[in-house]
Amino acid sequence: MMRWIYRFFTIALAPFGALFAQEAKVRVVDKVTMPIQVDSNSPAFWRDGRLFQFGSAGRPRLSEASNPFGPWETRDVSFAALEACPHWMESVWTDVDGTLFGWYHAEPVGLFEDSTMTAPKIGAVISIDGGQTILDLGVVLESGDPLDPGAQNGYFAGGHGDFSVVLDRERKFFYFFFDNYGGPAASQGVAAARMAFEDLIDPVGKVRKYYKGEWNEPGLGGRVTPIFPVKRAWQLSDPDAFWGPALHWNTYLKCFVMLLNHAQGSPGWAQEGVYVSFATDLSKPDTWLAPARILDKSSFSGWYFFYPQVMGLGPSGTDTLAGQTARLYVGGVSKWEIDFSVKAPEPVIEVDPPEEAVRDLVPEP
Repeated sequence: MMRWIYRFFTIALAPFGALFAQEAKVRVVDKVTMPIQVDSNSPAFWRDGRLFQFGSAGRPRLSEASNPFGPWETRDVSFAALEACPHWMESVWTDVDGTLFGWYHAEPVGLFEDSTMTAPKIGAVISIDGGQTILDLGVVLESGDPLDPGAQNGYFAGGHGDFSVVLDRERKFFYFFFDNYGGPAASQGVAAARMAFEDLIDPVGKVRKYYKGEWNEPGLGGRVTPIFPVKRAWQLSDPDAFWGPALHWNTYLKCFVMLLNHAQGSPGWAQEGVYVSFATDLSKPDTWLAPARILDKSSFSGWYFFYPQVMGLGPSGTDTLAGQTARLYVGGVSKWEIDFSVKAPEPVIEVDPPEEAVRDLVPEP
């Protein structure tokens, strides 16, 4: 009698580009600060071997140095045709010919009688002289939800703001990751939009928001599906929400990294901690990993300590490009370096079918 025993084995391997066990570990180092007081993400770029950085606290200023640690020279920036309200420059990108494109967070004034509440919106700019003179290209992202003058967070009655813009690796789209502060609670949180590369020079009406798995909603007034929804709405005095995404491409991990604030409790922007998330494909916002905390509130003095971002330490390092080790800033202050690492999982070997279902094949007599 002859008997053949067939056993089937499956080796489970992660597909190319999949996320493994990305980690970000923070360690304390000597304190350094940005050149000026800041109240937002502070984008940076290189030009003619010099590092430039925008710092904003209601109006952007431009600082220049030979490296991320200074010494810095700071000057005012000339703005053309910008609305007469506070502005924060939050992201920039430079073309190969030196043309600078940027995106700002604006906070209109006088929206309500006897109230300072505002509703931010996001606009685009261009500069041909390295950021010294900036021309407004118009608002590209704005909420379509009704404003709530009774919101209790202390600042916003709705709107879109506190964002980052990054170009995908294929140079097809610029992706916006921003906060939606209004509308139904289910739509509040960190949201996404994108614009085709070729629309840089004429962006108004060209940005499309991410909603229910598609990029079809208009940037001006469209709906959003948040990547990280709020747990408690921004209208409340004690919201529970991630906000202020700061993104960079990590050359060591070969993926995008997002740093986030986490507001939890009273007053309305109380910082519970700083968090990190990872993704490989910007076109699929639902693939961002669940945020993991890298700093808790014991690292902060007082409640006002926001806006985490990196500054890459390599020859071309900026807030949107970093390697295995980078400086970590929160609110313009860096007391930390952040080390990124990755560990690939071991292949999983499974018996298929299960042991009890292994077939014994016996030839007929």
